[in-house]
Amino acid sequence: MPKRVIREVNSWFERETIVNNLERFQDFIIVSLCLGLFCVMLIRLGDMFLSFIHPLDLREVTSDILFILILVELFRLLIDYLQTQQISVGAAVEITIVSALREVILRGVLEIQQKQLFGISAFLFVLAVIFVALPLMSRMFGNATTTHHEILPESPEMLSNKTVTSE
Repeated sequence: MPKRVIREVNSWFERETIVNNLERFQDFIIVSLCLGLFCVMLIRLGDMFLSFIHPLDLREVTSDILFILILVELFRLLIDYLQTQQISVGAAVEITIVSALREVILRGVLEIQQKQLFGISAFLFVLAVIFVALPLMSRMFGNATTTHHEILPESPEMLSNKTVTSE
């Protein structure tokens, strides 16, 4: 009985077990974020429909709609991450562009200082370059992904067949 317990405790500290447990915990965090985002979306959607009772402020309604769209895209990004275990850079760039434009719409272009407007414009330009460059880079590098590498364990026969050369 004690050997069995020792083997079980030792199995907890194997690399594969640790990685699997950390991935499960990470998936739990992502699912929690998804549920939280979903609740926030429902609350904001309810607030937006309740605001239709009062006189309409076009800037506020537009801001609410864009905010809900940002939350929907973040939700989709998290769902994609759960499925593929990869972050879509293109989707993240799209979300960032919409977020920046939402802030500009919320404040109003005429109310933003000139330095801030130039900063926002430069930021949006860089995001647009990234957004355009992503498909070109993926075509150029042949859609190679560098995030997942499968390492196959070597059998003892393979190890004995290897020759070591010194140069």
